[in-house]
Amino acid sequence: MKIAVVGTGYVGLVTGTCFAEMGVDVTCVDIDKTKIENLIGGVIPIYEPGLEPMVKRNVQAGRLHFTTDLRNCLDDVEVVFSAVGTPPDNDGSADLKFVLEVARTIGQNMKKYVLVVTKSTVPVGTAKKVRATIQAELDKRGLSIDFDVASNPEFLKEGDAIKDFMSPDRVVVGVESQRAEEIMTRLYRPFLLNNFRVIFMDVPSAEMTKYAANAMLATRISFMNDIANLCEIIGADVNMVRKGIGTDTRIGKKFLYPGCGYGGSCFPKDVKALIHTAKENGYTMQVIEAVERVNETQKAILFEKLQRYYNGDLKGRTIALWGLSFKPETDDMREAPSLVIIDKLLKAGCTVRVFDPIAMNECKRRIGDTVTYCKDIYETVENVDALMVVTEWKEFRLPEWNRIKNSMKTPVIFDGRNIYNPDELKTNGLEYFCIGK
Repeated sequence: MKIAVVGTGYVGLVTGTCFAEMGVDVTCVDIDKTKIENLIGGVIPIYEPGLEPMVKRNVQAGRLHFTTDLRNCLDDVEVVFSAVGTPPDNDGSADLKFVLEVARTIGQNMKKYVLVVTKSTVPVGTAKKVRATIQAELDKRGLSIDFDVASNPEFLKEGDAIKDFMSPDRVVVGVESQRAEEIMTRLYRPFLLNNFRVIFMDVPSAEMTKYAANAMLATRISFMNDIANLCEIIGADVNMVRKGIGTDTRIGKKFLYPGCGYGGSCFPKDVKALIHTAKENGYTMQVIEAVERVNETQKAILFEKLQRYYNGDLKGRTIALWGLSFKPETDDMREAPSLVIIDKLLKAGCTVRVFDPIAMNECKRRIGDTVTYCKDIYETVENVDALMVVTEWKEFRLPEWNRIKNSMKTPVIFDGRNIYNPDELKTNGLEYFCIGK
């Protein structure tokens, strides 16, 4: 079976590589010539554990190819996955220009049946726009060629995407014909031989499922952050509360960890897009709008704790940050809490020292040399007035506390991910502030 995957960002590259790993002949397409040249040379544009060796292995096996020209692929492939970006506009809506440009290219060049599958996260109704765009181009050419449009939203967790794709807990597919369902069944069957978990549904429902899933997970995070903030006020321990409600099987323990806000490529964008879609249809998503407000407030919580600690006197102080990416095992800094914290610290007149195992280059690309980049966690805390822990990387979990205390000007830690034992830090002579205690 031969397929094309348009877009070699996070979703597209993982999708194409994993299909190739299962024996599918895959051509990944991107308009970025430099990116394609790098991929052919084995240079991966994103950090994802396990992805680089898998790409190289399948390129060498002749199953994974890279090109900048979608037109040359269409004669050979049966399925085209559209995994291009859908960046948010200023009003929060998803920008579909790249999605529709792929559709136009297909309509202008297809000569036989093709199944067009939207992999990008797109608002409900996008498949209709894709179909109309392809049909309009066929009409211009005076041709009548059968094609189908399907929706196959991704549910990949950054840092664990290979496992998620190769052993999915479910695959959601929206189709509009029996032919499309049969093709998608054939394509996914190797991944799900032991327990075939493809959930077929209509296309609008599949489009909505992605937004609903991310909005629910974002809701759980903001809910727990709201509870954590109240716990601090009334003297409760949010970790005990989390354990108490997480054991309820109706609730479960996942995504109930309080912290300094969610970020990344999915939750912020999808929450905004869902709110915008509702407004376009005359409805207000009251719960989801509150989720977004809580999250934006939560991103500033470590800064507010620091400000209270120093009674508002932050000018001239030096602050260390451990962690820049929005979560561990990725270099993704989209909507990362670290960006909000750094901005507030700089505006308050602070000097900022940072370290992240993976995301340093991405941070430099975004904010340049406005902060000091350090080689490890120990260099970061030299002579600082406070340490903020923003991302829960594993290598941050068991540092040499005595060495850190002796390096800091003021041995105080603000933990935005609740990864340390307060008694242990107190024993080592450090003041400790976390979320929800």
